[in-house]
Amino acid sequence: MQRINNALQDLVKKEDFQQRFQSLKKQVMKDSDIRAFIKEHQETIDEQMLDRSLIKLYEYTTQSRRCERCESLGKCINMLQGYQPRLVIQGKVIDLQYERCPSKVREDERKEQEAFIQSLYVPKDILRASLADIEIEQGRIEAIKLAHEFVRNYDPDKKMKGLYLYGPFGVGKTYLLGAIANQLAEQKVRSLIVYLPEFLRELKGSFQDQTFNEKIEFVKKAPVLMLDDIGAESVTSWMRDDVLGAILQFRMLENLPTFFTSNLNLSEMEHHLTYTQRGEEEKVKAARIMERIKALSIPVEAAGRNKRE
Repeated sequence: MQRINNALQDLVKKEDFQQRFQSLKKQVMKDSDIRAFIKEHQETIDEQMLDRSLIKLYEYTTQSRRCERCESLGKCINMLQGYQPRLVIQGKVIDLQYERCPSKVREDERKEQEAFIQSLYVPKDILRASLADIEIEQGRIEAIKLAHEFVRNYDPDKKMKGLYLYGPFGVGKTYLLGAIANQLAEQKVRSLIVYLPEFLRELKGSFQDQTFNEKIEFVKKAPVLMLDDIGAESVTSWMRDDVLGAILQFRMLENLPTFFTSNLNLSEMEHHLTYTQRGEEEKVKAARIMERIKALSIPVEAAGRNKRE
């Protein structure tokens, strides 16, 4: 009697399993991507293969594809965050291969692009600037035009001048540098943006930790260098001659493109560099720096409304 009961229980279990199995199979077959895959490989796929592959097919139905069910990469619902499943045939079963989803591809491309842009003391939003997003205003048309020309014609084997962007506060000079850097990054060209006043302050403390020469070498050898807000620093003979002079001299000899932003035009910049904190007048040394700036860059005014207001 016990054997008959056990047999009946086993039969019930088997029937229950078959019901659940068929229910799951029916649910899986509602998926349009799965049906399209089966139709594409109808000469290979039979019922036995479908039955053997049911668990993988069910897993496929629970995953987001083409980022259709995820709010963002950080909220990806998939087993492997940032990866979506693809149906493949492996021998006698249908299997899954996980590949980067569109959001993951975009994020990886953004990180790769950012790796080509290095910065010192520059706001993060500047590093995501884009030439396409810059507002065309009368006072900046020439600057934007020259920026596009530089990016379009950039060739590391040719002597190329950067830009000396001058104009009032808040008109987007630094943003334009960031946009140029991003455009160059898309072409796999490395650039370095440096907020000059803060960099000079750091250099003063570098004598104690013996990193002064290392930092100077890092800046002066950048493939494309962008010195932001030159003229905002306090002038000392050391800053002008030993730091700025050394960087610009190297870049001039090596034909390395250099960009500048400043609130001062070239004439005002020369006057600024002439007088040190001590009140010393050094016209010849200031003129020497100005010749290097002129050799490295094309002066262009950037005007317009103050976007910080």
